[in-house]
Amino acid sequence: MKREYPDHPLVGVGAVIVKDGAVLLVQRAHDPGRGKWAMPGGRLRLGETLAQAARREAHEETGVEIEPGEALSVTDLIQRDDAGRIRYHYVLVDLLARYVGGEPRAGSDALDVRWVDARDLDAYPMPDRTRRVLEMGLARAAEE
Repeated sequence: MKREYPDHPLVGVGAVIVKDGAVLLVQRAHDPGRGKWAMPGGRLRLGETLAQAARREAHEETGVEIEPGEALSVTDLIQRDDAGRIRYHYVLVDLLARYVGGEPRAGSDALDVRWVDARDLDAYPMPDRTRRVLEMGLARAAEE
């Protein structure tokens, strides 16, 4: 299934990985969002659960192992081109995830990867929606 100008919506899954008051962020290597920071994530594959996809994407993009937990957010992402045609259409599901192990390293889908303290999130360019989901995940993790 093609990302740009799809025939139907694609499901994307993100992992809000929290450790000691910091979240693991990746700098996107591809559109949509190239160069911006986000939680690790990607497209759901046929036959894969959300948790399996979050685990796989976190490992592919960052090299770390996680244990996915509850859903934090479900969002529609629809971007149109100048002619009004739908260029991207995703349904995004973001899961809170517990860091299990591994040293973060940028995979092929990421330009960079790093742990970012909650107080430093404003220094990283990212969509407002991403920032809200990260803050939600940090708050939820602090409750545990």
